[in-house]
Amino acid sequence: MPDSDALPLAAAFFLIALVYASVGQAGATGYVALMAWLGFAPLAMKTTALALNLLVAAIGTALFLRAGRLSWRHVWPYAALGFPFSLLGGAVQLPPGLYFPVVGLVLLAAAAQMARSALRRPASAEAAPRHPPFLAALATGAVIGFVSGTTGTGGGVFLAPVILAMNWATARQTAALTAVYNLMNSGAALLGAFAWWGEMPPALPLWLVAVALGVWRGPCWAAAICPSGGCASSWR
Repeated sequence: MPDSDALPLAAAFFLIALVYASVGQAGATGYVALMAWLGFAPLAMKTTALALNLLVAAIGTALFLRAGRLSWRHVWPYAALGFPFSLLGGAVQLPPGLYFPVVGLVLLAAAAQMARSALRRPASAEAAPRHPPFLAALATGAVIGFVSGTTGTGGGVFLAPVILAMNWATARQTAALTAVYNLMNSGAALLGAFAWWGEMPPALPLWLVAVALGVWRGPCWAAAICPSGGCASSWR
């Protein structure tokens, strides 16, 4: 990648982080889609997207923790197998001829899930959430962890629609839960991809700064951290 492209990409990553954080996500599918369109190599795409996702998810988790809106009771059933399966997925290197079709399908599935959540009738959110069946939560975390770890696409963008569709948590609980899941998932997958860290572009530090600014300067994280009074109130 020419050095002259690093700054425009930083601006694009900034916008992706800003938009995704406003709906409670870390942006991995957006980063992957942009890099695929620009012709990045698979390993560069995967490791870069995971690194960017990890930082954004860490900031989101810190915000939820600071605001007292994070319950580990809601997180651990998905993370128990999500972490090891993300680690395993991170260590999987798909050949380019398979990686790009798989990523394409994953991105289409993510878009469909997000559209389904956006079109969900408000009345469906009125029922009190029920506790997820333990085995179902374990299996959901494991499958999403492996697929997203293999492709570098985070995981929260798939987990959130499932939780909301099954009414396993409120929208605010889901936003906090997926922030932590993205953090654990991306960290595990990046650790699993340790052998390919050298594939990360030299401009990655600049892009990390860009996505961090996208979160800080963007709207409140899913409006779940500070639903009244603005984001600044969550830091008091």
